[in-house]
Amino acid sequence: MRPLCAWNHGPGVLSARLVLGAVVLLTGHFVFPIHPGSLPPAHGADGHYSGKQGHIVVVQVPTDDAAAQLQGKFLGRSIRFFPDPRLEEPKGFVGLLGIDLQDEPGSHELTVEAQSGESRQTFRYQVLVQKEKFHVEHLTLPKDKVDLDDKAVARWKAEQEQVKTALATDSQVKLWQPGFVEPVNGRRTGIFGSVRIMNGQPRNPHNGEDISAPLGTDVLATNDGIVRLTVEHFFSGKGIFVDHGLGFYSMYFHLSEVLVKDGDQVKAGQVVGKVGATGRATGPHLHWGVKLNGARVNPYALLDLPFRSSTPSAVPVPVADPTVGVGPSVP
Repeated sequence: MRPLCAWNHGPGVLSARLVLGAVVLLTGHFVFPIHPGSLPPAHGADGHYSGKQGHIVVVQVPTDDAAAQLQGKFLGRSIRFFPDPRLEEPKGFVGLLGIDLQDEPGSHELTVEAQSGESRQTFRYQVLVQKEKFHVEHLTLPKDKVDLDDKAVARWKAEQEQVKTALATDSQVKLWQPGFVEPVNGRRTGIFGSVRIMNGQPRNPHNGEDISAPLGTDVLATNDGIVRLTVEHFFSGKGIFVDHGLGFYSMYFHLSEVLVKDGDQVKAGQVVGKVGATGRATGPHLHWGVKLNGARVNPYALLDLPFRSSTPSAVPVPVADPTVGVGPSVP
């Protein structure tokens, strides 16, 4: 049996200096290896954008008004904007719009509120959410890896509240830097968004990537941030939640060791834990997850964002046998 999670980790007019022409670059969910620099062509010059479930949309707003403040809304979720760090791009702001793996396909409105001094303006764009063809996995697992008794359900619900409370307030500044790091090299044994049929019972889609690696392998922080919460939970086992600022979180589950504590500042590539099989897991592996303003997105999409550093990221390894390293599925 391949090591993976036996669960799915969860049941107005502006100043003339402010030129708002949104340009959208799409990065997204790649089931197989991502090749750096392989970004799809830019879209959105006509105010209509698109992206598949689990993708990340980079919204670029050119302006030379460094004091401007921008905030977006999409399907009830906030889109935070920050100064564009790319020297090769025109001055302006960018925002990361995450399309959740279960967002309803179809056209949805993105609104951007922009303020400069006493001037305020609202811009509206249409975003076409496209359905992703997620993988379907049929798994046969021991009954105790799938079904929960009342005590386990109560514990799981309490743990979900703990996470919700801890992540309710995030850092209001961008902590991450250009260049994202794959946390561990290994075989991909659980694919983001895959629909799991466990012992004949359909479960929630898998909201992260399972990466099989030997017990005790170093797990690296994907970017700079603050450790918001460390846990030892029923499903996820020993885990770490890192706040990268502006509503962007990364998660690392099923660890054998946690080498950081709540409140620690971490840097990209820093060892934060060790690969394990704690919680509901069928073998040593890392469950790597990402939430972007509440949207569950493919973590490998981070490696293809148009923000580069001189430090190369690891190349994803092709998907392995789907029966090695499964973790439990939340009811």
